[in-house]
Amino acid sequence: MTSRTAIVTGAARGIGAATAARLAREGHAVAVLDLLEDQATATAERIVAGGGRAIAVGVDVSDEAAVTAAVERVAAELGAPTILVNNAGILRDNLLFKMSLEDWDAVLGVHLRGAFLMTRAVQAHMVEARFGRIVNLSSTSALGNRGQANYAAAKAGMQGFTKTLAIELGKFGITANAIAPGFIQTDMTRATAERVGVPFDEYVTAATAQIPVARPGVPEDIAAAAAYFASEDAGFVSGQVLYVAGGPRD
Repeated sequence: MTSRTAIVTGAARGIGAATAARLAREGHAVAVLDLLEDQATATAERIVAGGGRAIAVGVDVSDEAAVTAAVERVAAELGAPTILVNNAGILRDNLLFKMSLEDWDAVLGVHLRGAFLMTRAVQAHMVEARFGRIVNLSSTSALGNRGQANYAAAKAGMQGFTKTLAIELGKFGITANAIAPGFIQTDMTRATAERVGVPFDEYVTAATAQIPVARPGVPEDIAAAAAYFASEDAGFVSGQVLYVAGGPRD
């Protein structure tokens, strides 16, 4: 396997941190990007302590200038990035009639604008290398979820974005795929439980009851799927959406 440079956004914790760690174990140099730079630094330090190569970069992925600067720094310090995992995301849940324009724009801005800006900035390096792996994080919420009109729209948009990237960039040796996680135990799902006023243990139990494999997901489940899509072995897999949810999804 060729060692490459990978960028993972939203990698300070949760799915992003697990994915960054997994890619480092696969032999890649990893740039840990996150708005929470101190936590991103901690993630990068754990990777380095384990024998990997990593740097942390604080960045708002919805800021065009910040994205450009971040990618330039990664290329200078780790080498041209040819693996990109667009994982950065936020929640601003509410029923439609209560949802503010600011909360709509914030979620679409981080998920879709952020993925667009990061991919546009990184694809030039991939085209030059004639190799690229783009992995976008969607969600089972793309199928619709009460109180998440903004998040569901963003995650459905990620699927259309992914399929279009696959069509446009395939001739350059670049693949694009999406992962749609189901219920995963993270700080984000813990925050959701707090928002709805349910103890997290009860929230996990209720969610698990709906999962055919009878357990909740963990960040490493998603990291494993991302590692496959990022691998050389996945060169003939592109434009796909993989539901990693412990059971079938429509």
